[in-house]
Amino acid sequence: MSKPKLSIVRYLNALPLSWGFLHGPERGVFDLDLSPPSRCADLLADGKVDAGLIPAIEYQRIDGLQVVPDLSVASKQAVKSVLLLSRVPADQIRTVAADHSSRTSICLLQILLRARFRANPSIVLHSPDLRAMLAGSDAALLIGDAALRIEPGFLYRYDLATEWRALTGKPFVFAFWGVRKSSGLPLAPFHSSFAYGQSRLEEIVEEQAPLLQLPADAIRTYVTRNIDYSLDAENLAGLRQFYELAREFRLIDAAKDLEFAN
Repeated sequence: MSKPKLSIVRYLNALPLSWGFLHGPERGVFDLDLSPPSRCADLLADGKVDAGLIPAIEYQRIDGLQVVPDLSVASKQAVKSVLLLSRVPADQIRTVAADHSSRTSICLLQILLRARFRANPSIVLHSPDLRAMLAGSDAALLIGDAALRIEPGFLYRYDLATEWRALTGKPFVFAFWGVRKSSGLPLAPFHSSFAYGQSRLEEIVEEQAPLLQLPADAIRTYVTRNIDYSLDAENLAGLRQFYELAREFRLIDAAKDLEFAN
């Protein structure tokens, strides 16, 4: 029998969830695909993988999915890796170049610009090259590792998880494991992979610091404080409010409730 297929995200923030699949006892459970978030969603939507770490908004757009309980990529306060970088204040932005790997963050940005800053700029998709993005737009949306490498001191810099907390008082969930209902996948490997990653965070720090050209302390702080890997009651409340606002702003057709795998 062929192995089930799993699509995982290449970003640093996903590594604690995936470390067991990559290096631990769960290695070999799945055939692995490493992709940016948008492609993980597309592969799952097309039935080319059985499960994937998907942008949260894609749960509303893909039929036949369930959510692996208790695990996510979320942020209780500042996330540091989902940034709006602008040449003008947010309420004056007319054009945004957005990283084409992003979907949840683009949807979140649209909500924040309208509800918090009373702006409704046009958004164009772009490769994550900040200089090129700002050459043709007022602002740029960067996510993941590219955002982590942006040096401080940018004139107008908005952390989208911080802005969401200011708007709603809730944390923000960026991604979670989505599985096809028809797959019948066991859930234990997902939790075991994360437990393995949590027990070996220093391995992740040591590997990623030179790759990302960031200090080890910055990597460690990011995966232990900025990113929250739970899907607790507070995170679920933030996720459900995100879906409702996405529906209200017509970014999705309807807001279906979360169905958890068991």
